[in-house]
Amino acid sequence: MYKYIELFLDLTSKYVGLRYFISGGTAGVTDIALLYILHEILGIYYLTSAALAFIVAFFVSFLLHKYWTFKSHEEEIRRQMSMYLLASLFGLFLNTVLMYLFVDYIHVNVILSQVVVGLMVACVSFFVSRNLVFKYSPDLNIKI
Repeated sequence: MYKYIELFLDLTSKYVGLRYFISGGTAGVTDIALLYILHEILGIYYLTSAALAFIVAFFVSFLLHKYWTFKSHEEEIRRQMSMYLLASLFGLFLNTVLMYLFVDYIHVNVILSQVVVGLMVACVSFFVSRNLVFKYSPDLNIKI
């Protein structure tokens, strides 16, 4: 077991893309799980539940990306959080527009469209976060 933990730590220390995927996945699971708990278990109205889940997932995502994915400890948190919120809202806008195009014009299945569009938006969001929000500058031997 120790060998697998060591391998995981070694891989995540070298590959910022892997850390980005894990952080984003953690935020996504947080969003879905909290939505389920708030709405299905506690009976809170679904839009209220979705908004609360989004807010919590946003903070999970921001903090993981700031401190683990991009290791941006020295930057002012308020400025970065504002920029990250704008980048997230841009990602939401881009996701919505692309979904509309894929489903209504290209006639791709909704779920397949979301998978493809989600991957596209995640790639754009990665580069925006890395280059604009967190200004990540890896060591020369660190890989994406």
